[in-house]
Amino acid sequence: MKPLIRQPFKARTTEELMALLSAVATAILAAMIIGMLYFGREIFVPIALAILLSFVLAPLVAILQRIHVPRGFAVVSVVVLAFALIFAMGSLLATQLTQLAGDLPRYQSTISEKIQSFRDTKAGRGTLERASDMLKDLSKELDKPKVAVPADASSSIVSPNSTRPQAPVPVEVRQPDPGALESLRTLISPLVHPLATTGIIIIFVIFILLQREDLRNRIIRLAGSYDLQRTTAALDDAARRLSRLFLTQLIVNGAFGVVIGLGLWFIGIPSAILWGILAAVLRFVPYIGAVIAAAFPLALAVAVDPGWSMLLWTLTLFIIVEPVVGHVIEPMVYGRSTGLSPVAVVASATFWTALWGPIGLVLATPLTVCLVVLGRHVERLEFLDVMFGDRPALSPPEIFYQRMLAGDPTEAAEKAEEFLKERSLASYYDEVALKGLQLAQVDAERGALDPARLTKIRDAVSEFAGDLSDQEDRTSAKVNLTTDAEASSAVESVAEDSARENLSFLSKEDLPLEWQGEHPVLCLAGRSLIDEAAAIMLAQLSTAHGLAARVEGAEALSTTNVFRLETTGVAIICLVYLDSSGPAHMRYSVRRLRRKSPKATIILGCWVRDIEPAALELLREGAKADLVASSLGEALKLCIEATGVEDQQPPRRKSLQR
Repeated sequence: MKPLIRQPFKARTTEELMALLSAVATAILAAMIIGMLYFGREIFVPIALAILLSFVLAPLVAILQRIHVPRGFAVVSVVVLAFALIFAMGSLLATQLTQLAGDLPRYQSTISEKIQSFRDTKAGRGTLERASDMLKDLSKELDKPKVAVPADASSSIVSPNSTRPQAPVPVEVRQPDPGALESLRTLISPLVHPLATTGIIIIFVIFILLQREDLRNRIIRLAGSYDLQRTTAALDDAARRLSRLFLTQLIVNGAFGVVIGLGLWFIGIPSAILWGILAAVLRFVPYIGAVIAAAFPLALAVAVDPGWSMLLWTLTLFIIVEPVVGHVIEPMVYGRSTGLSPVAVVASATFWTALWGPIGLVLATPLTVCLVVLGRHVERLEFLDVMFGDRPALSPPEIFYQRMLAGDPTEAAEKAEEFLKERSLASYYDEVALKGLQLAQVDAERGALDPARLTKIRDAVSEFAGDLSDQEDRTSAKVNLTTDAEASSAVESVAEDSARENLSFLSKEDLPLEWQGEHPVLCLAGRSLIDEAAAIMLAQLSTAHGLAARVEGAEALSTTNVFRLETTGVAIICLVYLDSSGPAHMRYSVRRLRRKSPKATIILGCWVRDIEPAALELLREGAKADLVASSLGEALKLCIEATGVEDQQPPRRKSLQR
């Protein structure tokens, strides 16, 4: 028996060892890849540039092919045109840099005056103090005594016949003039590396565009040909999205650079074309690219203008143009963002700049977008999408459950308020909160939650419901109001014409006499603290729709406590379970409630994950309950129908009493 007892421990140890070895192997592989990218940057940078350029140029080649232009001619034409534009911009950039370098010495005096002015201001020296110093200097000059010429001054003149030491003769060593070959080598040497890199890029771009389908098929073979349909669809979708993104981004950023260049030229900033091109290039780095691009013209404005007006106009230009492009034009053109989180953008910019220098800063966002797209389509690379993507890392129910575990209902209430801008409270409770409690029930069934954690969850849900108790349920038109990513994903899961979106609102004056008690609805927890948390949410939802409700815990159903249960004025009882494994407990609980309150309608709320309607009906019949509900919204609908009152306008919510 001893080996059998120790076997689970060995298996668990083996699994942990394999997981550790896998993590170590992954870390070693990642370190090797990073080392290859760093030490092989002379090769990988041109290849990366060629791949990204091929994504940009592929749609243009496809357009030419649609009008029956041969592929080879279309590829060569597009590549020649693209690199002609790049070389023209490079030549213009070099001219502007040369002109700016020649003009910089003229701005030295302006910079010195502004630095001195800043120092004087910092030291508290105003105009009166400077005028006083000037008068003191003039007074000192007037009071200086006249300097007498010494009598023997003439004796100090050296006569022509006197001997004096001779000054040393300077010696200058001259190198022989370089020959024609040496001059040519000196001229060409700095150009060899850029020209070689450009040649590699051009060759790779041409062959990638010519062999696009062949490369795709080879990637499919490497990825695995057992599911051709899914792999092909993923690659085609990724290529199409990236091509459209990069081409659109190129157009938008180019237009941004043109507007900035024209604006700087109108303001009077020297080399405005240079700064416009720089702004267009740096804007490929979201969030921080425009800030970096603005720093250079702002510094030049300080150096050129004796005053501060040019600086203010330049700052205003960037403050106006960048938000308009980023928040108005890009959403209309892109339809969505790059798919990267802000933290991922900054982290990727830092990483690629450290690897490949300034060119890495420009390539950071496109390369990271490629990684995120791979992560969304390749299961083994899903961690890339989780780390760098802008989609929520946790689902709304998982976020709700995590916040309840952490005892932080405030953040959950903030997410709920965002959701309530577009959908109803019943929809939120069913699609987010209830599913979050079902996750808690799963953990409780496997023994992962101790009593202290369960109590903490119950208390957090109670506080959460209290935070929402003073909000009116949604009655306005269904419009897109929320900007929160998690809330938006939850909203998308609820149809606008869902039954939960059109629940009635009741007024106490219109209720039947037996429903006009202080709390006509009693919400009872079946057997656990999680059931009680769900009952709290149902009570708050019922109160929000005009049926005041109170909550009792599972201990109220015990044999000794059920007869002390206050049921005066109770017209309907909702018995809540998130676990269907105890039909006998349900039956005994319903029997005790029948004895205590024979006239009340009993609703069995069995909110179990993925339970079939037929199974629900069997549970109701076994428990002898009047009605059964599979969700909070359905339970509330049954309560409203039991009153027999038609729809009324929603009143202000009342606070939940417990």
